[in-house]
Amino acid sequence: MRRVPPEMFRFTTGERADLYGAVLEAFGVAGEHLETTLGADGVRGRLRALGWVAAVEDQELHDVLKQLVEWQLLDVVHNHAENYRTAEEYERRNLRYSLTRRGEAALAGVRHALEVLASTGALQTAVLEAIADRLDELSVLSGGPASADRRIFTTLRELEGHLEALVENTKAFNGELQRLVRAEGADLDVFRDVKRATVTYLQEFLVNLDRRGQAVAAAVVRVEEQCVAVLRERALRGAELPPVSGEDPAAGWLESRRARWAGLRAWFLPDDGARPRIEQLHDIARRAIVSLLQVLERINESRRRSSSAVQDFRELARWFSAAPAEDDLHRLWSAAFGLGPARHAHLAHSDPELIPPSHSWSEAPPVEVSALLRTSGRTERFTRTAKVRDVAAVRAERVERARSERAELARAWQALETDGPVRLSSFGTLDPAAFDRLLDLLGRALAARPDASGARRAVTGDGRVEVGLLPPPDDRVAVLSTAKGELAGPDYVVRITAAGGASVSSGGAAVSRETTDGASVSPAPADTPREVAG
Repeated sequence: MRRVPPEMFRFTTGERADLYGAVLEAFGVAGEHLETTLGADGVRGRLRALGWVAAVEDQELHDVLKQLVEWQLLDVVHNHAENYRTAEEYERRNLRYSLTRRGEAALAGVRHALEVLASTGALQTAVLEAIADRLDELSVLSGGPASADRRIFTTLRELEGHLEALVENTKAFNGELQRLVRAEGADLDVFRDVKRATVTYLQEFLVNLDRRGQAVAAAVVRVEEQCVAVLRERALRGAELPPVSGEDPAAGWLESRRARWAGLRAWFLPDDGARPRIEQLHDIARRAIVSLLQVLERINESRRRSSSAVQDFRELARWFSAAPAEDDLHRLWSAAFGLGPARHAHLAHSDPELIPPSHSWSEAPPVEVSALLRTSGRTERFTRTAKVRDVAAVRAERVERARSERAELARAWQALETDGPVRLSSFGTLDPAAFDRLLDLLGRALAARPDASGARRAVTGDGRVEVGLLPPPDDRVAVLSTAKGELAGPDYVVRITAAGGASVSSGGAAVSRETTDGASVSPAPADTPREVAG
């Protein structure tokens, strides 16, 4: 970061800081009305319009304007085009003041600082959708004629504005969120309501956040396929930058656009393969939800109890500070933290007669103390060892149950195994076990990411069975019947085989099923590919 000139924000401190700021604000408002220069009378009029009620003497206003000129925040010129009737009028109306570039920057910096202090961050899913829409619009406009250059420029600036809003709002909200997690509110009711509302807000934001992030990343890829450099050049032509003396502003404008595009990729599609920042935001929001819920649980727990350990120690500290003497402090300490009688004091040696009563305890042999005495307050009681239970019947029952479960699983796989792509409706009626297995396979396949052809593939948890799923080529509806009811849905193209190529069932061959074109096929080896009729 380049060093800021030391005089740039000096007007914000000192005795006349309010008047300095009001004068600069007067010039800023005048500039918004396309009035570039102001005299002393014009400055006074603008101050009254801004609500400055304190009286400002001519000499004081002159000193303020002179000081701002010395700080290079204002520029002063002589107005030779005006006609002056008196010397006093000449002194009052001769000098004309205007904001310098440094003054404009200082005023913009103060305005932005005050805006940040008064603003609150937000997580807006509408901004993500707007970014995706602008990217899709750029992808369409990139193939348009040269007359679309102005539209490309405006769309690109809208995209950058949405990205800047996303970044700024996210940073501000994350800061507020971390302060809220660490905060300890005085009013527990308000504090609890705010945190509960924040948890709800975060949960609503996280809904479909992954889908929106992937949509933006896909839109970025589509735009880059049209060549982003050419798109920037067309946007430069549409910007219609005015000619200036010195260095051509086009190079700086293009460099700024490249930096903004790199920032967009960092959020949704990083070049170095790192995690997109939108996913990091997902993690931050989830951790904040957990932290807020933990704080809410502690608040509710403290409200359910009549007192807490913190309150007890604070009350005890007040008692210590109010104790009149040192002996009272010792008695209070013994009452609060003193140890009770030793639990092992009643223990004795196995043969107490060997140790006379006059023997000192420090010289007597030690007594073995059970570790159980410390945890439960009781010593061990040794009894007869119980009989070893005969578990042969239990083992046989478990073996039989395992055998029946394996047989049931084999029947289910035999009913589901296909020797090629089939329609989902071809399964027809299934027993509950096979139906549950089929639902599990379909769920795993639908949760997988489709490849370029739209196919989805997944394997079971043990890695033995592989399922392939293709989108239905038509609008047919598959109805699967079972003893528990019926399931209706799109008639997907399904292929269920063993991951290693062998049969997944213990019974051997699989039954023939209806292919996607309605024909019946005979069983074939699992590794023999079949073409799916479209």
